[in-house]
Amino acid sequence: MNETEVKSILQTKHVIALVGASPNEDRPSFGVMKYLLGHGYKVIPVNPGQVGKQILGQTVYASLSDIPEKIDIVDVFRASNAVPAIVDEVLALKARPDVLWLQLEIAHEEAEAKARAAGIKVVTNMCTKQQHQRLI
Repeated sequence: MNETEVKSILQTKHVIALVGASPNEDRPSFGVMKYLLGHGYKVIPVNPGQVGKQILGQTVYASLSDIPEKIDIVDVFRASNAVPAIVDEVLALKARPDVLWLQLEIAHEEAEAKARAAGIKVVTNMCTKQQHQRLI
């Protein structure tokens, strides 16, 4: 994915499901979520261990399929070995997101190829916050 495509995603996609969201202020997902919320994005936290609670004032969902609205970006803060199951969940959604965004040091070639084959754009090994700071 080139810089122009990444910039376009960040400028046009505003509903983000953050998979692996944490209420712990020391976790990268918390800082990224806080930043994105502060820059006008709607960020929906996904973490089965925090269901029904709030992170930064946002209600936490157990899974992507529990979110009652269309998601533009699925932003993943989980280990690479969790990506295939996340892609399967994305592909099972009635209203599929446009983008699968894998954070720094997260990659799974087979799962990424499966998402791309289904028409979903894939951003790998990049931080949404860092890219927004750099490009927007």
